[in-house]
Amino acid sequence: MIAASLGSGVPEERGPEPGRGGATSVVARPEDAIKPRIDAGLTRVADPPSRFGGPAAPPAEGPGAGGANGGPDGGNPPTVGGAGSTAISANPAAVNILTGTAALGRFFGLKDESGIRLGGLWVGDASGVVAGGRHPGDWGLNSLTVFDLSFDSEKLGGWKGGMLGTQFLQFSGQPTNDLAGAFPGFDSLEVVPPLVRQELYQLWYRQSLWDDRLVFRIGKLVPTYDFNNVVRPVPVQDADAAIPAVSGLIYTPIFVNPTMLGKIPGYYNSATGLTVSLAPTKKTYLNYGVYDGNLALNRQTGLEGPHFNGYYFHIGEAGFAYRAGAQRKPGNFGIGFWGQTGMLKAFDHSMVHGANGMYFFGAQRLWFRHPGRDNSGVSGFYQFGANNSNTMLARQYFGGGFTGFGLVPGRPDDSMGCGLAWTFMNTDPNAGRVFFPDAPKGPMPLSPSQLMMSVYYQMQLFPGCFFQPNLTYIPTPGQNEAIPSALAVTFRLVVLF
Repeated sequence: MIAASLGSGVPEERGPEPGRGGATSVVARPEDAIKPRIDAGLTRVADPPSRFGGPAAPPAEGPGAGGANGGPDGGNPPTVGGAGSTAISANPAAVNILTGTAALGRFFGLKDESGIRLGGLWVGDASGVVAGGRHPGDWGLNSLTVFDLSFDSEKLGGWKGGMLGTQFLQFSGQPTNDLAGAFPGFDSLEVVPPLVRQELYQLWYRQSLWDDRLVFRIGKLVPTYDFNNVVRPVPVQDADAAIPAVSGLIYTPIFVNPTMLGKIPGYYNSATGLTVSLAPTKKTYLNYGVYDGNLALNRQTGLEGPHFNGYYFHIGEAGFAYRAGAQRKPGNFGIGFWGQTGMLKAFDHSMVHGANGMYFFGAQRLWFRHPGRDNSGVSGFYQFGANNSNTMLARQYFGGGFTGFGLVPGRPDDSMGCGLAWTFMNTDPNAGRVFFPDAPKGPMPLSPSQLMMSVYYQMQLFPGCFFQPNLTYIPTPGQNEAIPSALAVTFRLVVLF
């Protein structure tokens, strides 16, 4: 799903190129940008790059913050000079603390300097299984709307470094991933029932301290913004080296590592908790978070209030950014460990004490098409995760892919990419009953593994609006090894406002 991280933390602004119209986007990123920015251009930022690490930051000065890239991650890193692609994440609601372009607020007369920001997004898609799977020829439709409201305490009352934010989420969808028998899903918009929901998605207060070296955010949060988020851009200052959205892939593993599915809160099951980030230098960070862990009991934490009953989800992550080679190609690496507390029921019906796991991820610029002129070219990413628990559907995971930016003549804001997601499943003979609860008695195992390969082309129709066709092939659907290989197509539209 709409976000494994290029580092964790702060949103970053992007906007139109000088002389062109365009949507501005705030991306949850490792860098903690808290100083107001007086130039909202896609390729020019007045202040120096912010610190690497820290929970997502307040919006920058300008037309607004926004939507995509994870996800959650659609924007360029802070840059000066040059021009860059505006590739976004295929599901901004999964990777970005702030969404949209703030055009909604401007429509109602909210100026950028007012300290109040109102924005949002709409994502809709249609996914069909062309061949194979559980239901060949069938289609699933999904629609997601998020409204975003935030308040800058410094602009409103002189309190430096503070920000209050909230989001409302509405989702209407169908069991799209079941059509292919896929786990993890090939369409990240649809997660778990209920598939029609309205919820308070986020409600948080964020404070930065000591020149952004320490940042915390408390309230109802989406931890996948700040942890294990591979979609976020690599932080660089020069636009011609920037990696925009690391990937526009739409499958679930690009937004949340499958080895944490069912335990880590995220889209669209946010949870009450605390995220703290320490940034010793501008290129390194240490993050820690603790959250309501009742998702492990199948509670819909996005729809419910907090439960403080001994079930908690803890996670810590460390990472750094770097430049490699004679052309100083940007890259990043992060590694994290997580733990779930409380008594959990395993698939063999035994009760176990909690669950634990680890992950790492990274991204690297591989090729500059026009070195020193713009950021067109190719980047790559990789992911890994593992856990030690028989309560988890996925036990190990490896993923990777490539993304091309601005490679089509006359289409500088388009991107394309491919990805591979290989998930190794729980081998317990009862694990498959999660997907086939009404099957006759007897063993119902998952597939030993699910391999999923996907390609896409993301085109900007006009500033703030993106259309993306995707083709996904799943030779070994994960829900059961008897399910034939599936070929699925998805058409997705993302609108930021």
